[in-house]
Amino acid sequence: MAQKPSIPKGTRDFNAGEVAKRSYIMETIKDKFQLFGFQPIETPSFENSETLMGKYGDEGDRLIFKILNSGDFLNKVDYELDKFGDFSSRMTSFVQSLSYEINELIGSSLRSNRELIPLYNEYLQDSKIISIYDLEKDSKLRFYDDESPSFEYAIKNFRDTILYKVFDAIRNRNEIDDLASKISETISYNYNISQNFLREFYKVALTKSIESNKFAIEVSEKALRYDLTVPFARYVVQHQNEIEFPFKRYQIQPVWRADRPQKGRFREFFQCDADVVGSQSLFQEVEFVQLYDAVFSALKLEGVTIKINNRKILSGIAEVIGAQDKLIDFTVALDKLDKIGEEKVKDEMRSKEISEAGMEKLQPLFGLKGDFGSQIGSLKSILNTSEIGLKGIEELEFINTAISNLKLKTANLQLDVTLARGLNYYTGAIFEVSAPEGVKMGSIGGGGRYDDLTGIFGLKNMSGVGISFGLDRIYLVLEELNLFPETITESTKVLFINFGETEAMACLKAVTKLREADVKAELYPDAAKMKKQMNHANRRDIPYVVLVGEEELKSEVFTLKNMASGEQQKLNFDALLEVLK
Repeated sequence: MAQKPSIPKGTRDFNAGEVAKRSYIMETIKDKFQLFGFQPIETPSFENSETLMGKYGDEGDRLIFKILNSGDFLNKVDYELDKFGDFSSRMTSFVQSLSYEINELIGSSLRSNRELIPLYNEYLQDSKIISIYDLEKDSKLRFYDDESPSFEYAIKNFRDTILYKVFDAIRNRNEIDDLASKISETISYNYNISQNFLREFYKVALTKSIESNKFAIEVSEKALRYDLTVPFARYVVQHQNEIEFPFKRYQIQPVWRADRPQKGRFREFFQCDADVVGSQSLFQEVEFVQLYDAVFSALKLEGVTIKINNRKILSGIAEVIGAQDKLIDFTVALDKLDKIGEEKVKDEMRSKEISEAGMEKLQPLFGLKGDFGSQIGSLKSILNTSEIGLKGIEELEFINTAISNLKLKTANLQLDVTLARGLNYYTGAIFEVSAPEGVKMGSIGGGGRYDDLTGIFGLKNMSGVGISFGLDRIYLVLEELNLFPETITESTKVLFINFGETEAMACLKAVTKLREADVKAELYPDAAKMKKQMNHANRRDIPYVVLVGEEELKSEVFTLKNMASGEQQKLNFDALLEVLK
């Protein structure tokens, strides 16, 4: 029996009605993009890995889908290893003995201390480990995907981590004695292995996957794009001589993330991005707030909240608490406040070695409430010793004052000092849009200022700012609130019944004229039983059918039937067109 077909987790098929609703959202967004002066561009679905890697932080980098090189790329690797000859053989023998010792060492420790086993399970849940290179198994890549992880599985993956170190050493032409020393330091030949050590070595095993290892270049030189902003920065640098700055562009294209699928979170989804590059003016931020308001007003989605913060404020807070060197760790943890709560955020900060004294200084932030002005006042007292923090406050005040003067139609602008957005490239204002109160959904939009994203690719001093609409989440919100227009899914307006070749030809002439008048019309292709053709119209929710038999041909009229009411009337073509328009 043939296997039932399926699609990858986190991807979806869309039927005609769903596509119509998605197109409605896209066209609404596109219309407002163009109204605000943005020009469309498109970029490839995949980029060179080096373009994407290192732009999203460690967490983001792990979610990038790598594309395996086509062809016999493994032959190249085999050739490189063969060059080492006797050294490779000596190393193989060394690894074989080491692997046995690792099994014995870790195995006996865990068997004598069973409470350590859950530590493995914590890291093994839903994991896919890609072994880098195994000299024991004929130089083949191996993939592990175990849905019910075991103790033996954990041991094996620790061993594979050591094998990665061996392969890395070979590639870098290290000597065997030097390598043995490094591995000894890593393993620490001690039967009383600490819990921290167990946690750390397995963390390494999880992260030494194809996303971040030095072997990746041999396996994968390309990756599916993670977002549209980094490819846009690459586009600007590559086409800088063709662009008039400031450059305003929009993109509506799919992106991919190796994320865990759940409601509102997909592995393949569309982003609708608008960016301006080549201007440091804060009026750009003001316009983006207006753009958000314009789009959601057009979609009749009232009551969305546009949250705003500034990375300079976050840098100032990190400075005040003495954690300047842990800014990324600090912001990543803080950004999870609304998802995991205050205590777990603090636990994560502690794990990143942020001091208790520092977190005590943070305490006022966790409970910061009130209107924009009162929160700004509290922030000024907290950041009065931080120049960069006060600069961030100044920028936010400018944006808020402008928006207060211009007014928003349906959206609300709200300061959220815990908003961090975990992307490394943001440097100024940051935005996140949440659905109306009562709708359980993550952010439906976001963005911010990035001062030197193009600088990564060689074009310095080219500040940019941009926002994104989460099409798929906006769809879910509109569906939940029943905000799609009733006519949005309407397809064919009228179906002509096929009674035979002569009648069908007369019908087709009428169908052609109706289409010229922008009426969606079809002819049923086969002269099937009338009941079958009528059922076809009902199942597709076609509101009208037209019958043209011998009598209608002779009198040059059309019998129009309303499928909802059952009413029938005979009409000439002009009258038929008038009803169907």
